[in-house]
Amino acid sequence: MALQSKLVVYAAVAGLLGMMVAIVWYASLDNSALEQAEIELTDVEVISVNKIENTAELKVTFLIKNPSEKTFTVPLINYQFYADGELLGSGQYSTGDIVMTGRAIFSSGAEIPLSNTFDLSKVDVKGEIYQAVLDDEISSFRAEGILTTETAWSLIEKEFVTST
Repeated sequence: MALQSKLVVYAAVAGLLGMMVAIVWYASLDNSALEQAEIELTDVEVISVNKIENTAELKVTFLIKNPSEKTFTVPLINYQFYADGELLGSGQYSTGDIVMTGRAIFSSGAEIPLSNTFDLSKVDVKGEIYQAVLDDEISSFRAEGILTTETAWSLIEKEFVTST
């Protein structure tokens, strides 16, 4: 009787491990579709300037495209932001604190702009670059970083480089 009890326990453990492997395998089926997500920097706009503290707020807009058949959300975009090749700083678009059902949903063929505020300080960049941003004299902005896409079963991080 003791041998039969051990066999039942071993079979149960093997069954649970098999289920765990099957769940991981099933979740990984979404990865190739999530990697097809596209990101494009479409607009940079000065929305406010604080002349006392020498700071400015920029509205940075990314266009996210879903060419795949899989629906996903974008919980996070981390990026380094450049103006005419000069680093302005780091930025982040985040909806990580919002439940998945409350985020923008990228169904097949969807193209949705996502905007966030980038804080620019004159202390952190060269004075002439800071002034050129305020005077709208920058020839190109560039963002490079990581786009995170997520489905109910899977999450991937994809590196990107995009410019205006």
